[in-house]
Amino acid sequence: MSFHEITVTELAEKLADPDRCCQLVDVREPQELAIASIPGFTNLPLSEHSQWSINIQQQLQPTVETIVLCHHGMRSAQMCGWLASQGFTDLYNVIGGIAAYSQIVDPSIPKY
Repeated sequence: MSFHEITVTELAEKLADPDRCCQLVDVREPQELAIASIPGFTNLPLSEHSQWSINIQQQLQPTVETIVLCHHGMRSAQMCGWLASQGFTDLYNVIGGIAAYSQIVDPSIPKY
């Protein structure tokens, strides 16, 4: 596997660290973000890949830790695989996505 997996508890620990130096990417659709989101994530909807993919090296730094989130962890795993193919080296897929995050870490985040 060309990327790592991170639990929602580990994600919460990273988000709580003011000195963290990582990139946060949410690949869900804008309408999904309107329902539930975690502050600090850049939205790069997987469905709009053709629009943002050509500039990915300018939007994100390939050698910086990058954490990718979606609803359940499938789209974010796809994104991690694609980013790895683009030369990104420190990738983490959030297991269970925002659904698990709202269930385990922050129940105030709406489920959908």
